[in-house]
Amino acid sequence: MLADDGNKIFSYAQEESEEVLDNNSIERCNSLKEGIEKAQIIVAPIPFSSNGETINTPFSKEKINIEDLLKSHKSKMLIAGNINPEIKEKLDKEYLDVIDVMKREELAILNTIATAEGTIKVAIENTDEILQGKRILILGFGRVAKIVANKFSMLSANVTCSARKISDLAWIKAYGYDAININDMIYDLKDFDIIINTVPQVIIGERELKHMDPNVLLIDLASAPGGIDSKMAINMGLKFVWALALPRKSCTKFICKIY
Repeated sequence: MLADDGNKIFSYAQEESEEVLDNNSIERCNSLKEGIEKAQIIVAPIPFSSNGETINTPFSKEKINIEDLLKSHKSKMLIAGNINPEIKEKLDKEYLDVIDVMKREELAILNTIATAEGTIKVAIENTDEILQGKRILILGFGRVAKIVANKFSMLSANVTCSARKISDLAWIKAYGYDAININDMIYDLKDFDIIINTVPQVIIGERELKHMDPNVLLIDLASAPGGIDSKMAINMGLKFVWALALPRKSCTKFICKIY
């Protein structure tokens, strides 16, 4: 899009992107250093990193260390999304301006719509029954969880949401969903057909997994390390899907249409 608008674009670690390869006006760089030296503005992925050490490169086999990006010039602007606070603090010291686009409230809210619809797609693809009447538990009640709960309830699924804060539990009931305190939910886990996590820290481990229906579908929407112990779930024979980057995978033109 930037190239089509007449900007001079340089690309690195995107050699598996057909759109980049097909656009002759985009100059492909042989190294990160070359790209940084030529550009005034650096655009990085959303999320910026999944492990805190390397930058996400979904269209490349190249591993870009965050430390290499920190060696840039202070006159550069960096644009990315979902930047870890500790990493952003380091970037702020090295760059003229660091912009986390996911801090824009309107973008973050609208992004949850694509996430919710992508979650429905994952649920349909991994079950052999209709979603109507399914017993669904959503872990957490933040921005993403609210929209996911709404979309599933509109499909006539039986939605339960869990949270720790008393105020969140009250809001869950106010929206018309069943509410469970995360700290007290272990014995209720067996009652659900689908469990969807939105909490960005592990809250479902071996103890919780043992209380689930063996036919349960587990969907984790949180970035690494996620909220569900994926290795343990898989080792126990449970169906687990770590559904990352759903907006990009399920609705690539969503943001463009919104704006």
